[in-house]
Amino acid sequence: MINPRKMTLSAALVASLCLLPGLAGAQNFVQPSTGISQSESGSLGDGSVDASPRADWSNPRYGPVDNPPKTQLDELPPFGANLFEGGFRGTMADGLNSNYQIKPGDQVTLRAWGAVEIEQTMPVDAQGNVFIPSIGPVSVQGMTGQQMDSAVRSAIKNVYPKDVEVYTNLQGVQPVGVFVTGYVDSPGRYAGTPSDSVLYFLDQAGGIDQKLGSYRQIRVERNGRTVTTIDLYDFLIDGDIPRPQFKDGDTIVVEERGPAIAVTGDVKREYRYELQGQQLSGADVKQLARLKSGVSHVLLRGDRADGPMADYFALNEFNNQTVKSGDEVLFSSDKRADTIVVEVQGSYYGPSRYALPRNAHLGEFLDAISVPRDMTSVRDISILRDSVAEQQEAALEKSLRRLQTTYLGYPARTAEEGKIQVQQAQLIKQFVEEASEVEPSGQLVVARGNGNIANVRLQDGDVINIPESNDAILLSGEVTMPQAVVYTPGMSVEDYIEQAGGLTSRADDDQILVAHRNGAVVPADDARLRAGDEIIVLPAAPTSNIELGKSITQILYQIAVATKVALDL
Repeated sequence: MINPRKMTLSAALVASLCLLPGLAGAQNFVQPSTGISQSESGSLGDGSVDASPRADWSNPRYGPVDNPPKTQLDELPPFGANLFEGGFRGTMADGLNSNYQIKPGDQVTLRAWGAVEIEQTMPVDAQGNVFIPSIGPVSVQGMTGQQMDSAVRSAIKNVYPKDVEVYTNLQGVQPVGVFVTGYVDSPGRYAGTPSDSVLYFLDQAGGIDQKLGSYRQIRVERNGRTVTTIDLYDFLIDGDIPRPQFKDGDTIVVEERGPAIAVTGDVKREYRYELQGQQLSGADVKQLARLKSGVSHVLLRGDRADGPMADYFALNEFNNQTVKSGDEVLFSSDKRADTIVVEVQGSYYGPSRYALPRNAHLGEFLDAISVPRDMTSVRDISILRDSVAEQQEAALEKSLRRLQTTYLGYPARTAEEGKIQVQQAQLIKQFVEEASEVEPSGQLVVARGNGNIANVRLQDGDVINIPESNDAILLSGEVTMPQAVVYTPGMSVEDYIEQAGGLTSRADDDQILVAHRNGAVVPADDARLRAGDEIIVLPAAPTSNIELGKSITQILYQIAVATKVALDL
């Protein structure tokens, strides 16, 4: 299988990498049916069977579709659900931004020196004026700080045109109370400053009701008229938000949620998106949603006037589709690559990763790999495969659930029996917690008993392990001195254990395993030791309940096979 000297990739494999298999070589699994009576298949008027296709199955809109139950809109969080976790209520603005407009109640500090000496803090009165001694009232309401400085300076210099210097400062602003109502968690009146953001007041009110509130229709009302309408999607996507200057008694109204769509599947976050009108284009939905890489198709489902509909589109075809209120848009990575990538580790020459055709097999791949002649253990080749690890993990979880179901929950008939069951339950709980932490390796045994390698089809992500020759025997688990010792031909498992100080008091001498480097794990009595093997001594189940002990021992064996680890009890 492996060329035991340094060489380059074979011409056959290079050709297979460059010329990926096309449809012409694919097996046709659709066979004409035979032996079907006319009553089963339907017939034409002349008695012949209508075998013409009812649809163009070559159309990319037809074919297998991952079709989970339609998502309920209210089950999804709204887009922006985490907006009010950012602490907008934490810091009140000081109101002194450059665009702040002065209003009655504000305080202005004035200092003048030279031809006239003035040092005074002046309130803005109800008419919007500040009164300057020896000068008179100056209207400043509605001005910014810079405009106010210019107006005061001009008023003073009209009276004292020479040798006078003027300094003004807007000291602070009058707090305002703003009502927040509508679909928020805690409607009420909240204190702030005129320059505070609408997010500051909404956050004080507990944020927008995620089930009923609108993130796109938020009104600021003043004296019965709408000052501005705010769409928080502009802030969530682009960071833009209107900054009205609030006045005491203003009201922020969060309206009821409008029409919405559900976006699920291969997206960064699955959300409920609110519409401004009654529909969106597919391009708009793509802009709102954050797609994962590799998305190739879109499933659009919803209800129309003529009944339920479901269409499957390629991603670029979706741009011009109309998405209406109540629809679900499911993005999926449904395009299978024509190549797979496998990794090589261990003792070999060449790169560590290869791109191969999807139908590549282990045998032809190994024929193209060069290895050091006297340093490689060819018979110990194995594959680490994610799908195998997942199966091992699922099988272990199933065994642990069965253990809990079988031995927990039985009513005790006597006080002594109840005490025993409490101890037994504690043991099972501790064992399940420890066993749940193990991570299966996913090692697939491809070595045959006759020394050959199974020519299995490779999968994307496979790691092909070609181990270097090893002269050690590893002893682990319940031995007095776990260690690695030099392999000596003719020594038995018992000899190696004796050399390591023998078994511990917790060892189960009926559960001694030998793990070969190719992933095979066999009972010690059936093993033929070779260099690189690991001797694993499992612990005895710490219980007098024979059936429970057997169940725990079986799971310990299962863990040892999947991880080459003797779980410590």
